[in-house]
Amino acid sequence: MFQSFIDDVSLCFVKNGRWEYLWQGLGVTLEVALAAIALGLAIGFLVAVIRATHDKYGRFPILNILAKTYLTVIRGTPMVVQLLITYYIILRSVDSKVLIAILAFGMNSGAYQAEIIRAGIVSLDAGQMEAARALGLSYWRAMTRIILPQAVRNILPALGNEFIVLMKDTSIVGYIALIDLAKGGDIIRSQTYSVYLPYLTVAGIYLVLVMTFTWLLGKLERHLRSTGADPVHNNS
Repeated sequence: MFQSFIDDVSLCFVKNGRWEYLWQGLGVTLEVALAAIALGLAIGFLVAVIRATHDKYGRFPILNILAKTYLTVIRGTPMVVQLLITYYIILRSVDSKVLIAILAFGMNSGAYQAEIIRAGIVSLDAGQMEAARALGLSYWRAMTRIILPQAVRNILPALGNEFIVLMKDTSIVGYIALIDLAKGGDIIRSQTYSVYLPYLTVAGIYLVLVMTFTWLLGKLERHLRSTGADPVHNNS
């Protein structure tokens, strides 16, 4: 049995350098996930500020309508459909499939991050904004220097969970013929007709990625608590 396992490992990963499918696919997965989460953060912050400002002060009515439309459309349609629409319709003239995937996943993640960030903003005491304005800070400076930093610390676990979900969701980029980690495992399966080892290896790599990020996120949260920078735990 052991010799059979060694033969399967050699067939799936050593022969013809098939391990490179997983290695290159891992690079694509991380590239798409990291870039998309950064784009989603930028979109999420903008949409969250618009929504929260409108809810509290009634400002930006047109932008708020656009933001709500964006949230409704993105959150109401499947990610794979959004990816296909982006690839075949919106960005059909773009040659880079990685760029298409980043934009599609970034737009999708931005909608969910926007609601997470908005929840963090509205959870803060409104008196903080009033105090900042009384000290002479403009609305945007008070938002970026006082409100948003506290909101981010409060919602850090939720943002971490969103990144984990996004990283796993990138496994559908095979629909646009982009070779990521999951697609790399599928290519090995199609060439060797071995099912268990390629897919179990891919699942193991995803698990290691998720556990590593969860560990890093936990360290960051503990650091914030130990430095007194976590208002949630300080007030408890």
